[in-house]
Amino acid sequence: MNTTDGQKTVAKQAQELTVYSILITISFSHMLNDMMQSLIPSIYPILKDSFSLSFAQVGLIQLTFQLTASLLQPLVGSFTDRRPQPFSLAIGMGFTLIGLISISYVNTFGGILLSVALIGSGSSVFHPESSKIAFLASGGKRGLAQSIFQVGGNAGTAIGPLLAALIVVKYGRGHAAYFGIFALIAMIILVYVGKWAKPRLEDLKRLKKKGDVADYHPGLSRSRVHWSVAILLVLIFSKFFYLASISSYYTFFLIEKFGVSIKTSQIYLFIFLAATALGTYFGGPLGDRYGRKYVIWFSILGVAPFTMLMPYVSLFWTAILSVIIGFVLSSAFPAILVYAQELMPGKIGMISGLFFGLAFGMGGLGSALLGMLADATDIYFVYHVCAFLPLIGLVTWRLPDLRKV
Repeated sequence: MNTTDGQKTVAKQAQELTVYSILITISFSHMLNDMMQSLIPSIYPILKDSFSLSFAQVGLIQLTFQLTASLLQPLVGSFTDRRPQPFSLAIGMGFTLIGLISISYVNTFGGILLSVALIGSGSSVFHPESSKIAFLASGGKRGLAQSIFQVGGNAGTAIGPLLAALIVVKYGRGHAAYFGIFALIAMIILVYVGKWAKPRLEDLKRLKKKGDVADYHPGLSRSRVHWSVAILLVLIFSKFFYLASISSYYTFFLIEKFGVSIKTSQIYLFIFLAATALGTYFGGPLGDRYGRKYVIWFSILGVAPFTMLMPYVSLFWTAILSVIIGFVLSSAFPAILVYAQELMPGKIGMISGLFFGLAFGMGGLGSALLGMLADATDIYFVYHVCAFLPLIGLVTWRLPDLRKV
């Protein structure tokens, strides 16, 4: 059996039908995971006051969290590609559970660092393997599957800070342990997912061992695949650096330019985040229907006119443009991820970990660098500079159309 036939066999044997129950389950687990992850930055003010930390120490906590939650992801994905671990999702959630309990009660700075490292490690295990599960459950609708999966994460990221404000900020750091209940729920769910995935992962491993599923797309040279992945990583940089300018500094921009209250600025931020969630959902199915390259092209480059207009318009039009930008730009990620998985079908876990890890890392790095730029200049200058980031989407024309190779 040749490589192309092997890929068709995987699609036929392991993905005859789209398994919506698994997709919804893994999306719900993604919501719980990212909700617990987003709790950590929300309680930094409490940690700073409780331990009399300097801003440098707060930065070290964030660095530890970022490194374990992003850089480990491709390593985990690469390992599970070689040695499938269907129950690693539940084990990773166990790391998060231990980290949440630990951060609630430790009384040393070193203990805080260990706690956030455990929580970050849980995320590093979760994302590459759960993305692979979504791939297996897609029934060939890979963009739709990734969109369903990622919407759960978006919802969790939005809910986490709200719950942190209502529970941890109000009642104290010790109440962070109660979030462990969500980790326990997720562990139970993920054991069920692991049982479903085990035979399918074993089938995929067997086909790879026989050479029926290649590590690289059969219609492209290895160098062309590597070049295409590099282009996609550049697009991830463009997308998440711009999104960092909104998610981290949009409220400051609105307050300084239009004089709105903090409460009003948060409402506008919520509207933007809701638009990004919708964009994430629609991006995958559109890629399935029209081709992922064209969705990527439209999502990154197509948003440039709106980003360049936003620094100059009224509050009303700023809100309208933020919705358009959030929706269109967020539709790119499911298409980018699935495109990368199709470039390297034998390394789905590694690719998923690389792109999720880079997305998370770019968001954190972008927030830090843009904050430094805002300190050196002003918030208006940040938005004028970031407005040109989507023009990097011009490199999309160098990507091959995988439907034609």
